[in-house]
Amino acid sequence: MTKAFTKTDVVIVGAGPTGLACGIELQRRGIAAILFDKGCVVNSLYNYPTNMVFFTTPELLEIGGIPMTSMGEKPVRAEALKYYRRVADHFQLDVRQYEMVDRISGEDGNFTVHTAKGDYAAGKVILSTGYYDRPNFLNVPGEELPKVIHYYKEAHPYFNHDVAVIGGKNSAAITALELWWTGARVTLIHRRAALSDSIKYWIRPNIDNRIRNGEITAHFNSSLKQVTPQSIIVETPNGELTIGNDFVFAMTGYRPDTEFLAAHGITFDPDTQRPYTNPDTLESARKGLYLAGVLVAGMHTNEIFIENGRFHGGLIAEAIAARLLA
Repeated sequence: MTKAFTKTDVVIVGAGPTGLACGIELQRRGIAAILFDKGCVVNSLYNYPTNMVFFTTPELLEIGGIPMTSMGEKPVRAEALKYYRRVADHFQLDVRQYEMVDRISGEDGNFTVHTAKGDYAAGKVILSTGYYDRPNFLNVPGEELPKVIHYYKEAHPYFNHDVAVIGGKNSAAITALELWWTGARVTLIHRRAALSDSIKYWIRPNIDNRIRNGEITAHFNSSLKQVTPQSIIVETPNGELTIGNDFVFAMTGYRPDTEFLAAHGITFDPDTQRPYTNPDTLESARKGLYLAGVLVAGMHTNEIFIENGRFHGGLIAEAIAARLLA
């Protein structure tokens, strides 16, 4: 079967909020773009916990000048999904959902983007793939068991089960609380002496009180050593513990797909662990290939969110317009 061949000005890899913002800003400058995502529009947000509440207000999630509203002070996942669908539809962005980009060949002005469905010629490429697809693995025996979960969705299936939550930041705290509220028996395991200071102020008292009252068992300065079908082995300051367990939630964060980036000429500063980019244009070390969103921060994934990554679209579009329309 012969694959299709399509030409466009710019290919955007990733159709999250930042990728959509890039597409909108290019469109406003008269530059055609095709967006690709291996999943659905804003696929990472779709995979967030079902009952997730954003840590920000609606106006800070807006792109393209389209107002966002929410029932409460902070929007929830369902409201964000609806909003970004509306935005993509309003601007009639050319989003190719469920079409993964396998590789990018060629050079500035003459790139070819290869997918299973076709090859696409483009003058410029923007990578806006985020980091949520790559969990930070625990690298312990038994992690491959299906009971180990890196993406928490909702608590109901774990009622009346023994569960362990690994981590000490917002995701771990919220996961532990929701599981406990739903009737799971929760053990929290964190490698540091206390939960992170970055836990949001409206969450912190609740998790602290549950731990203080013994409703959630917490092991600090501790680490998971092994997972078995019926239990987990935990290294604690008082020695090794074997704890009965049905499910493990590894809320240990995520990282960019460094293998894909390296294969396409994106290099990292070994000292800062950030990719080399031009701060004025966000062009990478590979000429004609730009980075947007959290990729700009490299391994520092807690620095760029929708609130600040959405502005990358205008910066990159202006740089591309200066070259393509010169």
